[in-house]
Amino acid sequence: MARQLDYHTIRQIFTRFQAAEPAPMGELYHVNAYTLLVAVALSAQATDAGVNKATRGLFAIADTPEKMLALGEEGLIEHIKTIGLFRNKAKNVIKLSRILLEEYGGEVPSSRASLQSLPGVGRKTANVVLNMWWHVPAQAVDTHIFRVGNRTGIAPGKDVDAVERAIEDNIPAEFQQHAHHWLILHGRYICTARKPRCADCLIRDLCPYEDKTP
Repeated sequence: MARQLDYHTIRQIFTRFQAAEPAPMGELYHVNAYTLLVAVALSAQATDAGVNKATRGLFAIADTPEKMLALGEEGLIEHIKTIGLFRNKAKNVIKLSRILLEEYGGEVPSSRASLQSLPGVGRKTANVVLNMWWHVPAQAVDTHIFRVGNRTGIAPGKDVDAVERAIEDNIPAEFQQHAHHWLILHGRYICTARKPRCADCLIRDLCPYEDKTP
């Protein structure tokens, strides 16, 4: 775990990220707040690409809680059986759809506590929905962000909660809205786990990682 970078270095890093990709987007396919919530819930321990293959057909016929309940658990399973843990995820999607109808008028709530009260929705999922749909500067820490945060010193921490706090505490406010997307994309395509592409890294000169690849 690298030492926490100073404010000026972090500002330089995110200025470069912003210049390279001014408006980074999440890669999960969705058409509204409800399908975003479902997609993020399905993405736990799965790849965005794998989830997208399953959900394009699913959301064409079930893009609201009412339609999902009409499809039913077994019908949902037929669409998502290529995704890991699909049976448990199907149960949760059906349960959360029913709760959304009964308690929220079919709308996706915009508070973290309400989102986290839904079956299969943890803090990370809630933060993704808050950030991508409601434009709250919430930080959803996944394995990519955890790795990049610690490897670079942008947001070091022993667990995801510590990394989330480090992002909120140390990254300048004007970069908070897109911070987690820049970090995810950087971790997914450049600062990879086994063979980081340091030669192609736009923050190579600012990164203290000792085992840089040539």
